Amino acid sequence: MREVAFIKQNKEKWLEFEQAIFGKTKKNPDELANLYIHLVNDLAYAQTYYSKSKTVVYLNYLASQTYQKIYKTKREDSNRFLYFFKTEVPLVVYEYRRYILYAFIFFTILTSIGVISTLQDDTFARLVLTDDYVNMSLENIKDGNPVAVYKSGSNWGSYIGITWNNLKVGALSYFSGIFIGIGTFYILIQNCIMLGAFQTMFYNENVFWESVRGIWIHGSMEIFAMIIEAGAGFALGASILFPKTFSRFNSFKIGFKNTFKIFLSTMPFTIMAGFLEGFITRYSIDMPHFLSVGIILTTLGLISFYYLIYPFIVHKKVKK
Repeated sequence: MREVAFIKQNKEKWLEFEQAIFGKTKKNPDELANLYIHLVNDLAYAQTYYSKSKTVVYLNYLASQTYQKIYKTKREDSNRFLYFFKTEVPLVVYEYRRYILYAFIFFTILTSIGVISTLQDDTFARLVLTDDYVNMSLENIKDGNPVAVYKSGSNWGSYIGITWNNLKVGALSYFSGIFIGIGTFYILIQNCIMLGAFQTMFYNENVFWESVRGIWIHGSMEIFAMIIEAGAGFALGASILFPKTFSRFNSFKIGFKNTFKIFLSTMPFTIMAGFLEGFITRYSIDMPHFLSVGIILTTLGLISFYYLIYPFIVHKKVKK
């Protein structure tokens, strides 16, 4: 059968899928399961005879969304909060893994620009961090505590202020993706170059290790969450730029619905990073090395596993 005839023959059925998944048409899990079987058969046929066609991409996406719909309505999933973090977010992260990879690539390149620029020009750090901040940091280094800035204010005051600011920055990075990803990229440029300059400033003053032990106690989760939020912003922008077989508006609705889940999932990590920055980082200079390194590796390992490894585990389990 020619592809045009195949599409014409099944078009109405696929539109019914779309209404069941994305529209207002309500179907119970058994009806969805029956539709899913037909959809998988169509996908297998398309993969066999039209392997390089956009039809395969479309049906594969529709099948994954249908499965999530069925899985979500199972009776045993009584704990919606647990299901969200245990299954729903990892599946969405897997689906948009390409954009998260892009965010990591951009992060590496842009941070390297900040590092190289600061190594080549001593005044670059002052340009991006301001003279006041650099002068304060240099005074702290002379006093033997490079990260003394984290001791300012009370524990609770610092925690609340830092967390609120980081949540705002993360939200701005994600929602700026609506400008076809350009807004997200601009915010990533600012944060990454600043991070590179900030860390290199300590390197130039020969207190690199002391700064790492302090900054990355909270920075592991904070920066990692920033990258994931940027990836969600890029995916949101891509839903507008590349609507595939959907109308541009429907593609945006689907993209927003899915990527917003990724953004929401970063909030607990951002809150935890704020807690560490407000309550733990201020004591890093007096902390045994094994303890500060242990906290860094634990927090980095936890968030890395959740976003880089666990989605593949959940996806593999779902496919069985």
